[in-house]
Amino acid sequence: MEIKKYDSLPEDARKIRIEVFVEEQGFEEEFDSTDKIAKHFVLYVEGRAVATCRIFSEGVGRFHLGRVAVLKSERGKGFGKVLMLEAEKYVANEEDAECFVLSAQLDKKGFYEALGYQTEGDVYLEEDYPHVFMTKAVKTV
Repeated sequence: MEIKKYDSLPEDARKIRIEVFVEEQGFEEEFDSTDKIAKHFVLYVEGRAVATCRIFSEGVGRFHLGRVAVLKSERGKGFGKVLMLEAEKYVANEEDAECFVLSAQLDKKGFYEALGYQTEGDVYLEEDYPHVFMTKAVKTV
């Protein structure tokens, strides 16, 4: 297993996000200008890209994790957790991070809670899909 960090959206991450968010889940607005400013992480198993996420600054000390995607055939193997922890560790060590935030699909909330995230506010819709806003203090990394 290997995790690579990129300063721009790599093709491997693009392919995973298309497969998971566009083809599997039906999102239409998957790619945005944030991709140009985010750090992108891709997890490889035996040279094959199986998971991705991005992280970017939202202001002093606040970093947004998002677009966490694991190929359907690779879910349940812990790759999402490993990837998230590596992205958090990178930002905690390289930036003046105070907290992480994310917009979680409601049915994935338990995954993020297991990583120390807490829900803030009510359920809202993104492209007709229920989401919740979640936060995590860096000191818990």
